[in-house]
Amino acid sequence: MKKIVIGTLLIIGTLFILIYAFIYFVPYSEGARSGELIKFSNKGVVFNTWEGEISQGVSGAQIFKFSVLQKNQEVIKDLQDYNGQYVKLDYVERYATFFWLGDTKHYITKVTKVPSPHLRN
Repeated sequence: MKKIVIGTLLIIGTLFILIYAFIYFVPYSEGARSGELIKFSNKGVVFNTWEGEISQGVSGAQIFKFSVLQKNQEVIKDLQDYNGQYVKLDYVERYATFFWLGDTKHYITKVTKVPSPHLRN
């Protein structure tokens, strides 16, 4: 009986590790989005995550929501500095997410301040 319980726990643990590794290391897509950074905040009580939004147009339907991993301190600092400005975000989209990583499946890897297309000289 003891061997069955231990074997079952090992199988469940191995499956969890494989699923986690797949979700964390295998990207669904990669790309870039541009827009006005309208929100960036650190939220959570036990698990703090960095979440943000950019507006890609006039209507509220064109909002791109994203997360930033805690280890990307340079990206976090840049997003805090560029709040309210036009930015280009390079991201990796994952198949799913875990609550301790962020609320969305889109994780920002690089941020670049770009000129707004609405303000032309």
